[in-house]
Amino acid sequence: MARIYISLGSNIEREINTREGVKALRERFGELEMSAVYESEAVGFDGDAFYNMVIACDVDEDVHSANSKLREIEDANGRDRAGPKFSSRTLDLDLLLYDDLILNENGLKLPREEILHNAFVLWPLAEIAPDLKHPEAGKSYAELWQAFDKTKETLQPIEFEFE
Repeated sequence: MARIYISLGSNIEREINTREGVKALRERFGELEMSAVYESEAVGFDGDAFYNMVIACDVDEDVHSANSKLREIEDANGRDRAGPKFSSRTLDLDLLLYDDLILNENGLKLPREEILHNAFVLWPLAEIAPDLKHPEAGKSYAELWQAFDKTKETLQPIEFEFE
């Protein structure tokens, strides 16, 4: 079994798609550990605000298979891959970590670089895995979040009910 961490984001019908994304992850992977839901501004493009969160779960499949399952869930929830890289999303599921694997192959880089660069990934990751250490930086996610420049992005936890 491997422990994976997934970043979930949506800014198109974000309440519906956040709930549907969590539901699909639960159906596929079982029990989930979830951060709070955070509202953040769009980063890298002008667009509606996102809902973001980080989800952890255990999987019994290899890293590429787990990542493929995330793509399948995105596609089933209306993900349009024809637009630019930085654009609005119905559902964005990014594999952040697969245990402490360091990988850069077939378009998959772990740990995902956004962990160290985006508050909407680091804060919820630090919330659910504060003592876990980044496999390359060697610091805990709580330490990384404490040192993070929080003036770069607007981000706040919100009240969010899952059914």
